[in-house]
Amino acid sequence: MKELRLMKGNEALAEAAIRAGADAYFGYPITPQSEVIEYLMAARTEDRTGMIVLQAESEIAAINMVYGAAGCGKRAFTSSSSPGISLKQEGISYIAGAELPCVIVNVVRGGPGLGTIQPSQSDYFQSVKGGGHGDYKLIVLAPATVQESVDYMKLAFELAFKYRNPVMIQSDGIIGQMMEKVELFEQMPRLEPDYEWATTGKKPGKPSTIVTSLQLESEEQEKVNHRLQAKYREVEKNEVRYEQFHCEDAEYLFTAFGSSARITRKAMEMAREKGIKVGLLRPQTLYPFPSKAFYDLADQLKGILCVEMNAGQMIEDVRLSVNGKTRVEHFGRFGGVIPNPDEILKAFEQKIIGG
Repeated sequence: MKELRLMKGNEALAEAAIRAGADAYFGYPITPQSEVIEYLMAARTEDRTGMIVLQAESEIAAINMVYGAAGCGKRAFTSSSSPGISLKQEGISYIAGAELPCVIVNVVRGGPGLGTIQPSQSDYFQSVKGGGHGDYKLIVLAPATVQESVDYMKLAFELAFKYRNPVMIQSDGIIGQMMEKVELFEQMPRLEPDYEWATTGKKPGKPSTIVTSLQLESEEQEKVNHRLQAKYREVEKNEVRYEQFHCEDAEYLFTAFGSSARITRKAMEMAREKGIKVGLLRPQTLYPFPSKAFYDLADQLKGILCVEMNAGQMIEDVRLSVNGKTRVEHFGRFGGVIPNPDEILKAFEQKIIGG
């Protein structure tokens, strides 16, 4: 039976990880995501998780512990917020290069630098363009509700193991700190790993396994990169997710992701009440990006307003997607300031209709 609860976003993420059969969590506290580790620690104390839950000595240590657990075929995950995710980038690149599954949660806060503990969406580039070194990709899910935070945690583990690739859930301080009603899925079994790629010790008939991202011969490293790129094309083919609202007759379009999409949807409804035919396209996967959906809509549009809590990041992918078919403008608040529907609508009227 599914269970209904009123939960804070960060705590719902943690509960979803337990129910998704996570084996291990390694993290380090940082606002506004510290409730994730606090919730898991409390649940571990109650001895109801069966998980290893460890506060590492640093973010760098935490991501390398995830690397080790993932190499053993375990369902491992970590969480942090923007500066902490920056510290994890080298380890994330190693995990991607070694083709290991794991889940990384980023509850984004304002930056750059230590910035503010208030919500932001300024880590888009870092998440989808590869914040660490080398040619690699994360699958990136962007929840807009606490319920989606729950659902995406389960999905994240599924995708991570399906593609042997790190998956990031990019939340933000709004989603992480707000309380909403959620429907929790039933507890999934915690499985013993039996993967040929995992380092699970010597077994009869099982060859020795080496987990590494190191290839000293250039030609061998090129083969690894070709394999990775082929995998990313497969992800792009199969895993694009997005929502559309009132796009059938739309002459204009809003686009936004995560918490900004919730606010922008209200602005869209206000514009509709004024007789303006505007729709909303919300990417649920930031990578793979729903480029085709934007391209297909562009022919009927007079303009697109991209709403983000940053200085303009997702807008670059929107512009690439429409390929010059229609005008794309940006409206953003950043540094931890949250936009409201009135100012979004005003920006739309000024930049798109009157521009």
